Amino acid sequence: MEKQDFFRKGAEFMTAKKQKKAAPFAELTLLNRNHTEYPDSPDKAKIETFANANAHRNYLIEFDCPEFTSLCPVTGQPDFGHIRIRYVADRRCIESKALKLYLFSYRNFNTFHEAAVNRILTDLVKACAPRWMEVRGDFMPRGGIAIHVRAEEGDPTLAPKE
Repeated sequence: MEKQDFFRKGAEFMTAKKQKKAAPFAELTLLNRNHTEYPDSPDKAKIETFANANAHRNYLIEFDCPEFTSLCPVTGQPDFGHIRIRYVADRRCIESKALKLYLFSYRNFNTFHEAAVNRILTDLVKACAPRWMEVRGDFMPRGGIAIHVRAEEGDPTLAPKE
């Protein structure tokens, strides 16, 4: 075999190996893009998931999103909050960049705090069908009153003991 053929075959092998390794994550279209497009509403956002490599066990996944913003549907003023998402995955896990873009989509979206937390829970449950999930929203005071919202779905026995 000539030296050129040897290197060409080696390169083909390495390319095939990379493609095989990347194949399980081929469905993730938002991660590792050079250009990020920010959706302007939750309806336009895409929540991507990937296969749970440890679906045989219960384990807790937590996302902490301290810079959540949305707009008051009455005044149009910005509301600031801290969203915490905890869940026990079943077959699918939520991809974090997709989650970031989804939560960012609320930035210019008119919604009450209670509706936002419940909508986030509904959309995430629809995307990944977890065994259990909780979404908490702690919103900054408006008129001297802070609002704290907690919504959960799934098997409550899987919720961590506090």
